[in-house]
Amino acid sequence: MEIIKAASELLEIISLHKRIFILSGAGISTPSGIPDFRGKGGLYEKLSPEVFDISLFYKNPEFFYSAIGPFLKVILEAKPNPAHLLITKLEEMGKLLLVATQNIDGLHQKAGTTKIAELHGGLEKAHCLNCGREYGKEDILETALSGKVPYCSCGGVIKPDVVFFGESLPQKALFDAIRAASAADLCMVFGSSLVVQPAASLPLYTLDAGGKLVILNIGKTPLDHLAYKKFELPVEKISEKVLTLLK
Repeated sequence: MEIIKAASELLEIISLHKRIFILSGAGISTPSGIPDFRGKGGLYEKLSPEVFDISLFYKNPEFFYSAIGPFLKVILEAKPNPAHLLITKLEEMGKLLLVATQNIDGLHQKAGTTKIAELHGGLEKAHCLNCGREYGKEDILETALSGKVPYCSCGGVIKPDVVFFGESLPQKALFDAIRAASAADLCMVFGSSLVVQPAASLPLYTLDAGGKLVILNIGKTPLDHLAYKKFELPVEKISEKVLTLLK
């Protein structure tokens, strides 16, 4: 009953807004079987955060690839859940300005969403650190899954286009996200604890422009007190119900 009521409330909010900006975090993908970093059972219980340190990657890329192989397999096998599909539905309805995601799993793309800014990069492409040659995921996948370092034809190490600790966010993705958030009349946060900057501040651009903030996340966030509505329910379950109501 709680899910039905929440879904009805969320659908009403969506119906009243035309320009929606979405920020998605790890919590939108955990129902698809992808562990988050900091939560219970997350990656940091299995991997040291140093695995994602860029300075260590430059010194010892073997450390990263030997540790990340099993995680890559999980990502590749994951499928979008109703939360991803709801966002795609909002795009089909002409309401979505952009979804800015902190995730690198590509599940928004698998769900059919096209208006995406990948704030932390993605796994679809990689580059040689020596000559800069671009590679597609399929070019290095077999090697990476085996836990070995993929090398360019020039002999350089190939690095996936994901943002490591110590690297700056892709400037175009961040600029696009700020622009969309500033133009939105509604910001919806899907599965983010809103603690990792600068992504965590994106909802403030919508609020500053006079828009509303809705948060779908289990657990407190620093912006809960500014939210028009907070849904502390599983994002996939409330999204599934909203999709049913939209049919």
